[in-house]
Amino acid sequence: MTETADPAVGLPAPVRDALVDLVVRGMYRGAPSPEQASLVELGLAVVKGPLLMPVGAAAATAGAVLRLPPGSPDDARVRALLEAFLPVNRRLRDLCTAWQCRPDGSPNDHTDAAYDAEVRDSLDDVHEAILPILDRLAAVVPGFGRYPQRLEAALDHLDDGEPAWLASPVLDSYHTVWMQLHQELLLCLGVSREEDEALEARLVADRAR
Repeated sequence: MTETADPAVGLPAPVRDALVDLVVRGMYRGAPSPEQASLVELGLAVVKGPLLMPVGAAAATAGAVLRLPPGSPDDARVRALLEAFLPVNRRLRDLCTAWQCRPDGSPNDHTDAAYDAEVRDSLDDVHEAILPILDRLAAVVPGFGRYPQRLEAALDHLDDGEPAWLASPVLDSYHTVWMQLHQELLLCLGVSREEDEALEARLVADRAR
């Protein structure tokens, strides 16, 4: 049997790191760095206006870099933590919906301080739930240790009266950082979005029983 070549082999470490960062983030806004420019030359990224976006084999290559050895103890530990993460993920998704839309479906213009405060209090519960999961993830994959500080930075902006820092896709908002955490977790395990969504639905349904 012919083995499939690792697509990450041969990439210089700084270029490999830039690729992983780009795939985890989903896009980069601004002038590309030299390492990011190398990704464009390799056909792993494309510039679209002010954005740099991963294309082609970018996701597969980043996955090859991050993937934990299948069946290993680390893989099993992180897979268990994914199952702890997904119900909290659903809570954050519901919370972001509440932040963006009022219960009657109208847009939340953030003029009702009491309503926003109620949603913000719920975010504290979500944050407290994710921190121990991140601590355990970081014990296996140290890179996850950077997420608590990034999430807390978004909370600081939010509490300074900047509502966009909860869910804006153009900022390192709480939701944006959370999505990057989620993407990195899936890449570490080689789990597709479809598999992830099905697992989340099952876990949430099981907890509701």
